[in-house]
Amino acid sequence: MLSGLLEQILGQPAWVVYLVVGLLVFVEDALFVGFVVPGETAAILGGVSAVLGHTSLTWVAVVVVATAIIGDSVGYEVGRVLGPRLVELRPLRRARPRVEAAQAFLVRRGAASVFLARWTAFLRAVVPALAGSSRLPYPTFLVWNAIGGLAWGLTCVVGGYLAGRSYQRLESWLGTGALVVVGVVVVAAVVLHLRRRRAERAVDAAGTAGAGDVEATERA
Repeated sequence: MLSGLLEQILGQPAWVVYLVVGLLVFVEDALFVGFVVPGETAAILGGVSAVLGHTSLTWVAVVVVATAIIGDSVGYEVGRVLGPRLVELRPLRRARPRVEAAQAFLVRRGAASVFLARWTAFLRAVVPALAGSSRLPYPTFLVWNAIGGLAWGLTCVVGGYLAGRSYQRLESWLGTGALVVVGVVVVAAVVLHLRRRRAERAVDAAGTAGAGDVEATERA
């Protein structure tokens, strides 16, 4: 089943893989939905598709880096146009403690936060828009955006490519037993992801409760 699913995703014509990977990376960055859209996963799978011979490693890297940079630029423009109203949008209002933490991160790290945010899904999704709403000069933003997009994109794509080569070696050594190894890795990754999401929700809940306690104390 796992093998068939991978083949369905990676066995499409090259232009379809480029399109899907590019769209997922772009949407994650442009519409601040990195906590929903798996742009990083898509970039890694693009690298895997290259080692399987379905796509070109060079073109996957070009697509991922370009759409990452363009997506961040669109996110910046959305933030610049909306300004302070940005944090009132429904997707961000529901994650207010994390958005406030991202704003503090932007203030603390300055322009370098655009590069650093690239490596965390939630920050990757919201920092470009927050940078735009804070009126960070676009030329400065673009420099850090380009450096981050290049470093992140190449890391994900080449990482996927190397992982694909490892999978092929396992398959040649172990035959169908390689599928068991891949399955265990996938299940472990899912479990770790779910645990991290639960921990993040607990932190958010604690932050909200703490804010409520402070307000109650001030009223008293």
